[in-house]
Amino acid sequence: MKKTLYTLLLAASLLPLGAAAQSITRLNPTNWWVGMKHNTVQVLVYGPQAGTLAYTVNYPGVKLVKTNIVENPNYAFLDLIIAPTAKPGQVALVGKKGAKTVTQNWELKARDNAVKAQGVTQADFIYLAMPDRFANGDPSNDKFADMADPSSDRAQPFLRHGGDLQGASQHLDYLKELGVTAVWFTPVIENNQGLTDEGGAKRSAYHGYGFTDHYTVDKRLGGNAAYKAFVQKAHGMGLKVVQDAVYNHIGNNHWFIQDLPMKSWLHQWPAYTNTSYRQQPITDPHAAQIDKRVTLDGWFVPFLPDLNQQNPYVANFLIQHALWTVENFGVDAWRIDTYMYNDQPFMNRCNAALLQEYPKIHIFGESSVTSIVDQAYYVRNKIDFPFKSNQPGGLDFVLENAMLAGLKEVGTPGATGWDNGAQRVYQALAQDAVYQDPTKLVTFIDNHDHNRFLSEVGEDVAKYKMGLTWLLTTRGIPSMYYGTEILMKNFKDPSDAEVRRDFPGGFPGDQQNKFTAAGRTEAENDAFRFVSTLANYRRTHPVLSSGQLMQYLPENGQYVYFRYADAGTVMVASNTTDKAASLPTARFSERLTGFTKARNVLTGETLSDLKTLQIPAKTAVVLELMK
Repeated sequence: MKKTLYTLLLAASLLPLGAAAQSITRLNPTNWWVGMKHNTVQVLVYGPQAGTLAYTVNYPGVKLVKTNIVENPNYAFLDLIIAPTAKPGQVALVGKKGAKTVTQNWELKARDNAVKAQGVTQADFIYLAMPDRFANGDPSNDKFADMADPSSDRAQPFLRHGGDLQGASQHLDYLKELGVTAVWFTPVIENNQGLTDEGGAKRSAYHGYGFTDHYTVDKRLGGNAAYKAFVQKAHGMGLKVVQDAVYNHIGNNHWFIQDLPMKSWLHQWPAYTNTSYRQQPITDPHAAQIDKRVTLDGWFVPFLPDLNQQNPYVANFLIQHALWTVENFGVDAWRIDTYMYNDQPFMNRCNAALLQEYPKIHIFGESSVTSIVDQAYYVRNKIDFPFKSNQPGGLDFVLENAMLAGLKEVGTPGATGWDNGAQRVYQALAQDAVYQDPTKLVTFIDNHDHNRFLSEVGEDVAKYKMGLTWLLTTRGIPSMYYGTEILMKNFKDPSDAEVRRDFPGGFPGDQQNKFTAAGRTEAENDAFRFVSTLANYRRTHPVLSSGQLMQYLPENGQYVYFRYADAGTVMVASNTTDKAASLPTARFSERLTGFTKARNVLTGETLSDLKTLQIPAKTAVVLELMK
């Protein structure tokens, strides 16, 4: 019988190394810092027979509390307490067995005063990009012969294309011009994965979601130094950086998968078991336990081994890596992949550790669900669930679904239906009462896993502009996928690669450079200006970043809402029909009283009479109200 990859992975694990000489080849975390609130650190020690050594530490302010020995003799887990009096330096970890002595230094560093963990709020506009597909600033790191995937070929949609952090760094001025305030990359951590066979095609791990060494940024992106330099340059330009974290799984080439510390490091099944991808068993009060277990403990895909976060060593490893990443690189916010598939008590523990160390950091996870109840379960909420999440924010998939469904009906008879058109958006927002703070949700209308927004709305630029207006003016922290601002399009069918094409102008030899106005078409420049106008207005006008939201029931395809605060009031009025509309405003007196005129944010036009608004077909207007 042909062995599956799952079977081979398990067979390769926990193999004895016989009488190999004891040595230490790896320490994780690679270092720590004095003065951290998280001052109890579990150091993973790895090497041939490293777990057979008796360890001692003799360093002022550092105490070895316990040496944990596990199934695999190549591992030891050392519990260290770092006192507030400890000084930076090299901590010697000494292991002995008989006449054999092994010494490995582990560094304690001084914390720097660099900007870090600023968080993201409604005042921000996040730009999501895939580093491999955005810009190539250093062709010399496109491929390495010593890696499991040594190829790079832009002509092949599933292979690596050579984008890197240096290339992204060279285009931060473009993002500033666009009005972006925060950059979110898909994961930058090393993915030393071989090609996988998916649907008959060989695919690389260019997306970044199969980690093979948590403490190493992929050298094809530039490595640790390039990432730190990118964050520092972004901060110097007033931009924040969002880290994409993955706790649920790792790549099958991860170094500790090749030699598992213990069987319970992963979720194990008698035979390979995939997650059902079903959200319902988690919140269903009538659910069977096996359905919950399959959702949570089933593997995401066969080549991404599923970590068991109920194992305390796994939990410590992941939590310490999260803290180490923020402190070492200085990132500002934390996006968590496949949030709903993680052990939720572990997630609360990890979130709490990050927030204790960095009170301003924002954490928002990906829970791809379709209902408000399921979405609320994974964030701080007001529902009487048996489990209470402490996650501050999350990606707002429900609002994305509502926006896309509503926009597809704009300009059709369905736009005025009882539950159609803008009613979908209204109804999603009308259920915000379930969240402790819905303004911490990150909103979006496309991403690296979905069809591109322009294609979703049939390449209708009017719908495109209406959707972006909603995104940039309603509650929440808006996020936009790279290239949306220049009308990049495509569907996931036949493959994800179609929605992850290279940004034109980011690579040597590109015939078009969409980073410049001269390289864009008239339509692309119009789209860029539209996004830039709204995004920069949002950035400079606190009413859109801190104001309250009041929305009115859509009537006859007209959807009106206000953002208001002491700093001012903005009215957004959308005509979702295919005909120009006259909109009487007496119904909105609760918010309009006292205002006599307005400025159209998108056109600059001044309106001196607010009694009736004239709104073109399939158009959303953004009005800054004035007295």
